[in-house]
Parts: sequence; C-alpha cells; structure tokens
Amino acid sequence: MSSLKNSETLQNLMRSFAGESQARNRYTFAASLCQKQQLHVLEAVFTFTANQEKEHAEIFYNHMKALAGETVQIDGGYPVDLTNNVAELLRRAQHNEYEEHDPVYPTFAAAAQKEGFPEVAASFQQIAKIEEAHGNRFGHLADLLEAGKLFVSDTKCGWMCLNCGHIHEGLQAPKTCPVCSHDQGFFIRLEMAPYGGSVLKRA
Repeated sequence: MSSLKNSETLQNLMRSFAGESQARNRYTFAASLCQKQQLHVLEAVFTFTANQEKEHAEIFYNHMKALAGETVQIDGGYPVDLTNNVAELLRRAQHNEYEEHDPVYPTFAAAAQKEGFPEVAASFQQIAKIEEAHGNRFGHLADLLEAGKLFVSDTKCGWMCLNCGHIHEGLQAPKTCPVCSHDQGFFIRLEMAPYGGSVLKRA
C-alpha cells in the first residue's frame, strides 16, 4: 500500500481542501452581497453552491485521516474575488469552477492514480464534473443578469417565488409576489426552480 505522507497526492488533497473551503466562504460572502442588493434568487444559488463546496472540502479532508494530528505544509494560489458587482462575481465564480474542472482536478487525479490512490483519484474525477456544472450554472445566471433578463423573458414562461412557492406565468416575474408580498428578487424561472421545475406543472 502506498504511503500518503510524503506523496504529491497529500499536497494536492490539502490544496483542494483549502481551495474548496475558500470557495465556500467566497460564495457565502457573495450571497450576503446579493441579499443586500435584493437579488435573493442569486443569494440562494450562491448559498446552495457554498454548501456543496463544504461537502467537497470534507471529502478531501477525510482522505487525509491517516495524517490525523499532523500538519501538512502546502503552497498554492487562491483568487481574491472582491467586488460589489454581482455579475462580475458570477463570472469569476464561473472561471474558478471551470479551472477546477480542467485542468486542476484531472491533473490531481492523474497524480493520485500514478501514486496508487485510486479512491482519491475517483474523488478528484467525480468532483471535477460537479465543478463544471457549477460553472455552467454561474455562467448562465451571469448571461441573464448582464442581458437584463434575470426576471424578464422573451417568451412566456413560468416563474416561481422561492419564498412561498407561488408560480406565475408571463413574460416577466411579478414585481411583488401576490401571495407572500416578497419582492421580485425571490423569483426564478420555473425551469431552474429546485425540486421540480417543469414537472410542477400539470400535463
């Protein structure tokens, strides 16, 4: 059995743990900014993603349990994404997620496989795919926000209030939810709504 202690894989695990932990915090900070700007749907997306990054960090952390009680020294570079522009935050998040998807985690997976840590390699490979999905979601929302279409559509569609679940049909989300009186910032396109999307509509 290969020793993790003096391996490149250990360094990569700690870098990844640090990176995922920082991503979680950056997204939590971004969620707070979105709340202040009444972009509650984006607040929800950043929080949702932050929770998944926490899980990724825990997965990488648990792979290092053989080193419990020790300190692992690493070097690494991490982004400073400080801006009050939410569209910029979405774009930077998209960029960072895509970097993890390729080349970072595939490179780490290859090293783990070479050093005899197939389970670690599998985690890097699987999480890389998740990061691509994160990047796609951030990018799509950035597209909508930059085009002024986060709450407006070219064609009639469904909109869900994330606070109470009210579904509205139209070219744009209501300025105020007619059920719970929460503002437009709580509405999301039904196709992107959690736990259902279009299946919430009767055939």
